[in-house]
Amino acid sequence: MQRNETEAMEFLEENDVKFIQLTFCDIYGIMKNVSIMTPDLHRAVEDGISFDASAISGFASVDDSDLYLRPVLSTLALIPWRPPQGRIARIYCEIDRPGGEPFELDSRRILSRSVGRAVNAGLSISIGAECEFYLFRLDEEGKPTMIPADHAGYMDVAPEDCGETVRRDICIALEQMNFRPETSHHEEGPGQNEIDFRFSDAMTSADNVLTFRSVVETIAAANGYAASFRPKPLPDCSGNGFHINLSPRKWLVEEPDPELKRYFVAGILDHIGEMTAFLNPTAESYERLGEFKAPRYVTWSPQNRSQLIRIPADTGEFDRIELRSADCMANPYLAYALIIEAGLDGMRRKLEPPAPVSRNLYELSDEEKSRLKRLPESLGEACGLAESSEFVRSVIPSAAVAALRKRRR
Repeated sequence: MQRNETEAMEFLEENDVKFIQLTFCDIYGIMKNVSIMTPDLHRAVEDGISFDASAISGFASVDDSDLYLRPVLSTLALIPWRPPQGRIARIYCEIDRPGGEPFELDSRRILSRSVGRAVNAGLSISIGAECEFYLFRLDEEGKPTMIPADHAGYMDVAPEDCGETVRRDICIALEQMNFRPETSHHEEGPGQNEIDFRFSDAMTSADNVLTFRSVVETIAAANGYAASFRPKPLPDCSGNGFHINLSPRKWLVEEPDPELKRYFVAGILDHIGEMTAFLNPTAESYERLGEFKAPRYVTWSPQNRSQLIRIPADTGEFDRIELRSADCMANPYLAYALIIEAGLDGMRRKLEPPAPVSRNLYELSDEEKSRLKRLPESLGEACGLAESSEFVRSVIPSAAVAALRKRRR
């Protein structure tokens, strides 16, 4: 919902909001915030609220450390699990340098620039996310263990499924924060769960991913569990994926364009190796790829869940491209920016995807697999491809790639 400052203040007063969390994320997609009292919202809008960027890994050095948070009022939402008196609200922020110049490593601004390029190309981009997570039990001191909440399987029900109540509470909290989850269910792994989002514009979807991770961790803790988005928390079980469903459309055209869709698929396949460091940004990410339906090869086909890209059978409004390699440790703003730009590049160059591989890739012979292009096999390899990529540098500042490699060490 678009709001001006007057409307935002009326909303805050009507709901007895005393504190506002000015929220952003670092290069790694980790949520950060600073709280202000509600009367200080005007100062935040006009002048920004300063913070020490040298204390945020990958942002700035101590000799150039002042940055300013500027609230994006359309993202204002109540935090529903806080007490109803003296409530707390959350607003996502953009980041400026002193003097008002945009901060080049502001993830929201990076995505906004890519969305703007899509608009200039006559396109709208809708994105829906599927986020998987594990629930683990706590020990006697309340610390997380690696014991899963249950041993249920895919779409099992209670009492075998112990995550039903947690998922319900998560969905209710998300709805109260103005974003609607679409489906929720138990996943394949023991204690593993999935909640999928309704399609929205790219920026809203990225904001929702950040909100989702925070809500899941908070609600899980309130129910006596620890939530984990790690890509491979249990070595012999399914990893946690972040499946990204992309729907590019021409403006004012409701029906999907098969040609546009092919170009986007081809562009993503062409640039996937260079992008992987940002889609799979931890060393553990590469333990997930190639197992339990997580892709290892640069292939596509309709419906097939062993592929990097699958084209689901849904049509009309739900016609989409599903990219299956990313995991939930990714910064969603940077991931979306790269995927959009890769699709736009495919469109500009009129790239055609290779022939679909309509086979279960886990059943191919070694000889057949040797003829397929692979995703990077380690974070080091992925960082090397990103660092040498002119395409990645055109989307994301080189300092962001350097930050990923530094984190790896």
